[in-house]
Amino acid sequence: MKSTKYVESLRGKSAAELNEELVAAKKELFNLRFQNATNQLDNTSRIKEVRKNIARIQTVMAGKASGKEA
Repeated sequence: MKSTKYVESLRGKSAAELNEELVAAKKELFNLRFQNATNQLDNTSRIKEVRKNIARIQTVMAGKASGKEA
C-alpha cells in the first residue's frame, strides 16, 4: 500500500529531516487552500491527502520523541 511505504520512509529519517518534511507539507497545504479559495485548484482531494501526510509525519515524530519508534 502507498501509505505504508510512505510511513516506512518517514521512519528512516532523522528528526531534522522529519521537521523539514513537515514544514514543506504545511506550506503545500497552505498553497492548496489558497488555490481552492481562488477556484484555481483542480484536484481538491489533494488537500485531504496532504493533511493525512502531515498527521503521519507528526505521528512518527511523536514516536521518535517518546523513544518507541512508532
